[in-house]
Amino acid sequence: MAGLCRTCRVPQWSLLRAESPFEPSPEWCPIFSLTIETTRLRMRPFRESDLENLARLYADPDVLRYIGDGSVQNRADTWREIALFLGHMQLRGYATLAVELRETGQFVGECGPWFPEGWPMLEVGWLIDPRFQGQGIATEAGRAALDWCFRSLGAERVCSLIHPENGPSIRVAQKLGARVDRRLDDLNGAPADVWVHLPAASAV
Repeated sequence: MAGLCRTCRVPQWSLLRAESPFEPSPEWCPIFSLTIETTRLRMRPFRESDLENLARLYADPDVLRYIGDGSVQNRADTWREIALFLGHMQLRGYATLAVELRETGQFVGECGPWFPEGWPMLEVGWLIDPRFQGQGIATEAGRAALDWCFRSLGAERVCSLIHPENGPSIRVAQKLGARVDRRLDDLNGAPADVWVHLPAASAV
């Protein structure tokens, strides 16, 4: 009989779907197991201690200009967003991740796989602190997240949903080899282009 997960106190085997890419172990927990690393970055599940940094980003209208309807979020809304990420992690086995610098542990933004109910397809998105933009962090994190989706989930296509006027994110998608597939007229209150990534293109 499987033991209980030390974090969520649920029998480990009951947390695994047949198609899960993860193998159970005594330490395995769907909420805290996923970590993706690159030369400069570590992407890992959000913690409550990330609230201060994430709330600062979500309170900045320039950061959220092209996210949904562009509305900023207060601290309580941001806490619920972290809870949403962790709930998605428990249900799907993956979620949007916190991005930090490996060398210092400095929080620099968010990136990762995302596929809530009703979404057009598995997505990889990114949101980087303005203080760290222009350093290739979004491209580096996005490429690593896409590689994880293709290798670990066996995904054949992954999208990035980007507002048509969001030039910086469009340039990141282009660097990752994505192409526009179609436009959604209303995604959480705003239009979004569906940029599709294929395995060979994102690996370039």
